[in-house]
Amino acid sequence: MKRKIEKELLKWMVRKNRKVLLIRGARQVGKTHLIREFGKKFSDFVEINFDLHKKVHPFFDGDLDPVTIVKDLELYIGKKIIPGKTLLFFDEIQACKNAISSLRYFYELMPNLHLIAAGSLLEFTLSEIPSFGVGRVESMFLFPLSFEEYLLELNGPDMVEMIKNASFNKPVNTVIHEKLIDQLKIYQIIGGLPEVVQSYIDNRDLLDCQRMINVLIQGYYTDFIKYKDRSPVARLKETIESVAKQTTSKFKYSNIGSDSSNMYKESLEMLLKAGLVYKAYHTNASGNPLGSGVNPKFFKAVMFDTGVYQRLMNLNLSDYVTTDFNTIINRGQLTEIFAGSEIKKMKDPYSIDNLYYWHRESKSSQAEVDYVVEKNGKIIPVEVKAASGRKMKSMHLFMEEKKSDFGIRLCADNFSKEGKIYSIPLYAAGFINDYEWLV
Repeated sequence: MKRKIEKELLKWMVRKNRKVLLIRGARQVGKTHLIREFGKKFSDFVEINFDLHKKVHPFFDGDLDPVTIVKDLELYIGKKIIPGKTLLFFDEIQACKNAISSLRYFYELMPNLHLIAAGSLLEFTLSEIPSFGVGRVESMFLFPLSFEEYLLELNGPDMVEMIKNASFNKPVNTVIHEKLIDQLKIYQIIGGLPEVVQSYIDNRDLLDCQRMINVLIQGYYTDFIKYKDRSPVARLKETIESVAKQTTSKFKYSNIGSDSSNMYKESLEMLLKAGLVYKAYHTNASGNPLGSGVNPKFFKAVMFDTGVYQRLMNLNLSDYVTTDFNTIINRGQLTEIFAGSEIKKMKDPYSIDNLYYWHRESKSSQAEVDYVVEKNGKIIPVEVKAASGRKMKSMHLFMEEKKSDFGIRLCADNFSKEGKIYSIPLYAAGFINDYEWLV
């Protein structure tokens, strides 16, 4: 399964000032598979899993000299680890804190060795050693498959190229547009977790995909046991289920349950660290960077994957598949999650940019724009809407207040332009940065 991040891995592979690389992301997004496939680019590949190979933990108990560590690993695995030829992969590295601490010394003392590390729930361990590798270790962030990656795996590059080359002057062929809408409905049902996507591609069985997502959710709940010293499992389950229910609204801890807001705040922070939830921050959007205008008290909590969301909400599969897509968009939650996650995934994998939205609340006028993005120094309002011709009062109010050159409406329609509003099909949400005509 091809991932867009592979291009960045190839650049890292040949970079002269290469640092040790840490692949970060939620559980089950494909980190281990990605690195194993990338390992085929090297003469040799060595994988050390710190969960499975507990006998190697003592190798990291000494002074963390990488030369000594590599010699010990060579004796343990029975093969040479050759800088410039071997890709050394430390998986589940969170199981050995000293191994994480050693990464900085690999960069300093064995700079020619290609070393990648990854792990589940890694963010919790990293938060306990915040300066483990500043300036010596770099991170790439991996998310569930984007719709573009899903299409590439399902149909090859032709449809993706058609979307990339489209504009309001050159909309997608009508027949292909309808086919893409159908594929988007499927993608929103199954989400972007690689195991589920691969199952659908192989079997085209949506019910089995839903079964698999249920199993994965139970796996996340099992993971919650690892957090129990920080936040009780029951409270974490309450919180993630409330995130699903509050998706398109300003998040309120008081809507979760009977415990105090501080307790639920801690639970939400756990879910954010685990990568299962994103925050969309309210910004006044008065200038760049968007984060400079954030009010931290106001935010939305967005599920990281549409497939997980629809299972938590127990959406009716038959209703979804047979319902007109405009009606689906009007329901809001699922399409807003999709749009937010696509905006998140289109960013540079070396950064983990936040999502932003805009909200105005006054006695005389309430208005909200679903997302606000920055492109080429411009602040662009983005609304997830359905049928053409809707007034979009919030969008126009934002554009008037902020003197915006244009706004984006993500919808079921083909590419078009009406005044200062660009209509872009929802399936092209992740291509906004690719469109040079969006200026």
